[in-house]
Amino acid sequence: MNIRWTKTYHHEILRLEMDLDELRAFVAVAETGSIVAAARSLGFARATLRRRLDELEARAGVPLLHRTAQGAFPTEAGAVLAARGRRILQEASALLSSVREVGAEPQGELQFVFPVGLPPDSVTSLLSALQHKYPGLRFRIRYSEDPLAGLLEDVDVAVHFGSRSPSGSWVSYELFRLRECLLASPEYLERNHVPETVEDLNAHPLLAWDGPDTDPKAWPTRAGTILRVAPQMISPDIHMLRRAAVAGMGIAFLPDPGIAEAEDSSDRLVSVLPDLIGRERSLHAVVPAVLSEIPRIRAVLNEIRAFVPTK
Repeated sequence: MNIRWTKTYHHEILRLEMDLDELRAFVAVAETGSIVAAARSLGFARATLRRRLDELEARAGVPLLHRTAQGAFPTEAGAVLAARGRRILQEASALLSSVREVGAEPQGELQFVFPVGLPPDSVTSLLSALQHKYPGLRFRIRYSEDPLAGLLEDVDVAVHFGSRSPSGSWVSYELFRLRECLLASPEYLERNHVPETVEDLNAHPLLAWDGPDTDPKAWPTRAGTILRVAPQMISPDIHMLRRAAVAGMGIAFLPDPGIAEAEDSSDRLVSVLPDLIGRERSLHAVVPAVLSEIPRIRAVLNEIRAFVPTK
């Protein structure tokens, strides 16, 4: 497949006729830093890979790689091409996948990244529902304190709190909105006086979620102001903070477990000062724009939206 790419560089217009195999070879070298490693990863002979690199540089009319005894590294022009080239290759792959998958049942590997602390039961229940409906799917799962940080190579779906999107071309879907609020175990509140005012919180150990784009020492009030606090424990892991609250370690400010794990009576948490402290936060799924029309991705997103509760 040949493509025509136009790029302004040093005030000139470079028109390149590129073969995708040439581009794939160049991107592989840029990512591995080695012609030998790139040839091995692509299954090319080194002579074949070098010839394709030479042909691509000849088309560009500018050097694309610094070749040294230590390896091969993109020039300034090469870095521009590598960044755009990755997207071109992804778009080409997505186009072929879209054509192949029309009318077919979703199958193949899906790569998810979830926020740290998203309760395990909610994730496993979702994956179980997807596997039951689409047995041909396989899953690769990882967790991140901030799923959008450093995004996003080799990710099909990223689930994250908040409404921001990663840089680049992504499609964002709001799954639902949930409450962030103060929670404590009934046993803890029985042993200690139940707070009736914001000032009463000073007498309690506080547990704070260190979520993306939030200050764990600044809690929002329903009146629109900020309450400055000195938590005894701060963590990005919602599940761990929840378990700490269940264990009676204090009062936690974290997302409402309505999205969360199935609770038995011993794990129950109750709201504290719900009319005074709290806010709403959205849970979003983002997918690369080039993947959003692939039937497999669309089917999974539809299933996620049908699976999650509405608030």
